[in-house]
Amino acid sequence: MEVRKLMYAVIETGGKQYKVTQGDVIHVEKLDNVVGDEVTFECLFVGGAKKVLVGDPIVKGAKVTGVVKGQVKGEKIVVYKYKAKKNYRKKQGHRQNYTRIEITGVAAK
Repeated sequence: MEVRKLMYAVIETGGKQYKVTQGDVIHVEKLDNVVGDEVTFECLFVGGAKKVLVGDPIVKGAKVTGVVKGQVKGEKIVVYKYKAKKNYRKKQGHRQNYTRIEITGVAAK
């Protein structure tokens, strides 16, 4: 059985970094794209079976492409503020918006 090593990359979007390979589905901070749009990310790092490329800050000629699969919401987070002996209580909820992206390709020149 042959073990095939895929090329992977580290991308940055929404202030966070993600390690991705072809076929991955990731949730990133909400992007203003509709379902079916193709998005492109610049790579900070590209690794594979033979070579590793490190960017300064990005790898020139490397890109990651993906397709927007939908807009989703994260789990509900409950924020509860309380001050002792002051009769102060505040309950607030939050659900973060995310964009689901399927990675279709990792390319480096």
